[in-house]
Amino acid sequence: MNNHEIDYRLEGEEMQCVEIELDPQESVIAEPGSFMMMTEGIQMETMFGDGNQSSFMGKLFTAGKRLLTGENMFMTIYTNTSQQKRQVSFAAPYAGKIIPMDLSALGNRIICQKDSFLCAAKGVAISIEFQKKLGTGLFGGEGFIMQKLEGDGMAFVHSGGHVIEKQLHSGELIKVDTGCIVAFTSSVDYDIQFVGGIKNTLFGGEGMFYATLRGPGKVWIQTLPISRLAGRILSYGTGRRKEEGSILGGLGNILDGDGI
Repeated sequence: MNNHEIDYRLEGEEMQCVEIELDPQESVIAEPGSFMMMTEGIQMETMFGDGNQSSFMGKLFTAGKRLLTGENMFMTIYTNTSQQKRQVSFAAPYAGKIIPMDLSALGNRIICQKDSFLCAAKGVAISIEFQKKLGTGLFGGEGFIMQKLEGDGMAFVHSGGHVIEKQLHSGELIKVDTGCIVAFTSSVDYDIQFVGGIKNTLFGGEGMFYATLRGPGKVWIQTLPISRLAGRILSYGTGRRKEEGSILGGLGNILDGDGI
């Protein structure tokens, strides 16, 4: 094993956190801003990259790649410097589920959406995955760049809403909304497909493209992408609501204190 072996416990249902238990000298790396609490005896250190590089240029190169995915250039490492077991907890940034992933049982590599990584055992490499197909990069919802987690330890990613985990057999294909993909193993073939039909494209409300995932491999699908939630909140905050009819809608707005 190259990665630290950590124990964990998930807390909560829809606003989850993960408690990591560290043996003496064990460490966990996490995204800045995900920390919730820790017991005495844990030392926190901010660093470039994911902590797997010894040279300054290596750290700077890794940090630059993380910047391409829209993530912070820095990461935080938490190390148990005491002689007893200690705990540190991390919370997801929005309502949804935290998914524990044992990379040693998943082919030592998973591909995930750019903002889904939460924390991992020290030694897990967090880098970028370029989409080799032009169409997938342009219209796949995640662009040319996704995150890649490599190693043989535990990693934790978060999602929006409920998570559905599917094991695809060889050649089995599913079509997914491009924003609903959380992660998939490296053996899964990821591509996009045109929805087809003028009415479907213009009035279907589901965009112009599906994401296609073809097995073999495992995929994780989220029910509520943060982009979809943010768009709905923005539409309520910037415009008047459209209720069931003009009279009923106006009455509803009066009752809510919004005026006519």
